[in-house]
Amino acid sequence: MELYTAAQMKEIDRIAIEERGIPSTVLMENAARALVREVRSLPIPGPGLRQDGPTAYIAKDGHLLTQEEQAEFWAMRRRSAIVWCGPGNNGGDGVAAARFLLEAGWRVKCVLVGDRAKMTDDCRSMERRLTEAGGMLEDFDPKWEEHQQQYIGYDVAIDALFGVGLHRDLEGDAALAARMTRWMTGWVVSADVPSGIHADTGDVMGTAVKADVTVTFSRGKPGLFVGKGAAHSGRVVIADIGIPDDLYPKQPQTMLAEREMLSFPHRPVDGHKGDFGKLFILAGSRGYTGAAALCARAAVRGGAGLTTLAVPEDVYPILAAKCCDEVMVWPWPEDDEAVLEKARGCTAAVIGPGLGQGERTERLVLKLMKELKCPVILDADGLNLISKHINILDEREGETILTPHDGEFARLDRCELPIRDRLGTARAFAEQHRCTLVLKGYRTIATAGGACLINSTGNPGMAKGGSGDALAGLMGALTAQKITDAAALAVWLHGRAGDLAAEDKGEYGMTPSDLIEQIPYAIKELI
Repeated sequence: MELYTAAQMKEIDRIAIEERGIPSTVLMENAARALVREVRSLPIPGPGLRQDGPTAYIAKDGHLLTQEEQAEFWAMRRRSAIVWCGPGNNGGDGVAAARFLLEAGWRVKCVLVGDRAKMTDDCRSMERRLTEAGGMLEDFDPKWEEHQQQYIGYDVAIDALFGVGLHRDLEGDAALAARMTRWMTGWVVSADVPSGIHADTGDVMGTAVKADVTVTFSRGKPGLFVGKGAAHSGRVVIADIGIPDDLYPKQPQTMLAEREMLSFPHRPVDGHKGDFGKLFILAGSRGYTGAAALCARAAVRGGAGLTTLAVPEDVYPILAAKCCDEVMVWPWPEDDEAVLEKARGCTAAVIGPGLGQGERTERLVLKLMKELKCPVILDADGLNLISKHINILDEREGETILTPHDGEFARLDRCELPIRDRLGTARAFAEQHRCTLVLKGYRTIATAGGACLINSTGNPGMAKGGSGDALAGLMGALTAQKITDAAALAVWLHGRAGDLAAEDKGEYGMTPSDLIEQIPYAIKELI
């Protein structure tokens, strides 16, 4: 899915209206119709009745309603919606939606939150049409303690307070209205972007509406899929409102990774193990043998032809027993040059899972980073070690892939937590240090050369120690096989394997080992 920033969408709208001659009110009403289609499709049961067959209903007291009683009940129980509107064009979308719902027989309350003097011309035009249809755009009464009953108890709340142009914190009446969308209301549907969510970063600006469904217009926006915005947007529906496709840039900087855009290569029938990559993994230490084992097992499931797991000698017996038979566990010697030679014989290297941060380990990692020409994936302690020597990223000749979570990234970038703009910050770091950055978390971001891919797979059951080690191993396997866009593909497959594990075991009980066992099935979906 292509994702466009607020500035890009504003310019595209301008060209459509001013240069292509598409009336802005037509676009607004198309947006409103898309909102209404989604609202009317929501399941809204009538209270006090249970169904007994296709046309028979039984009341709470147990008696079967007559046709006359059913008609009377449904006449009294019209579906209802409250539409929260700002004075801008996003509010105009809401006012138009209120009119369409009113004409469809819904009970509608349409509320203006903000200064009437600041209403846009298009919003005023939609208000006139609503009035002509028998509706009304009411002013919001902030004395809600006295009048709260008039704003609660609706089947659906439509959030049309602010759109993609919001760049400041919600305050005062707007903040109160955003919170009220959830009070004793059924569904919450946002127009374009949940009010209070930054359209580009997903940051919550003070407070924000938490929608069940977001109907976003024309194209997706990054803020709906990253940061808190992803958690506040609910199910995202892309609605075509009539802007010509040729107005959009051919290659957007940001994409949402979806199954349809991914593929996995078939193996040649005459291939042998040497054709499918040789992966070197430097991992493990006393107390952290599980990280090394999970990384190596995921690499095997990811199809690496040969996987060598290099570990400290004191944990070699443990890892030799823990690892599957397909992994070659190798106790690294005291001679750093011997380790380097072993790694040089491979097509990719993973450094870091459970590695520890001792003086000898730090020296060895820096040597490998400086002298290896093959791609290197840095994870966990590998990241922590190079955070003290960040310039080494700029000096490397080979490809470097970093896989930090937010805490590890803060040490690398010397930035503060929380990271308010994960997308922009990740992109800037990757460009500055000429690397591929995989910023892990809810909706993991993979970025290199200015292009960003936001992952769409994964679930909370993956939030367990060891999941990141599995990702590093899988990414190493795909990189060693020289598969195109290995980092981004590994992120999607890792999340999809996690989803399959959750379907089988549930989010609470699933483990990173369960995820690893699902990697082959995730790959099969792309072949």
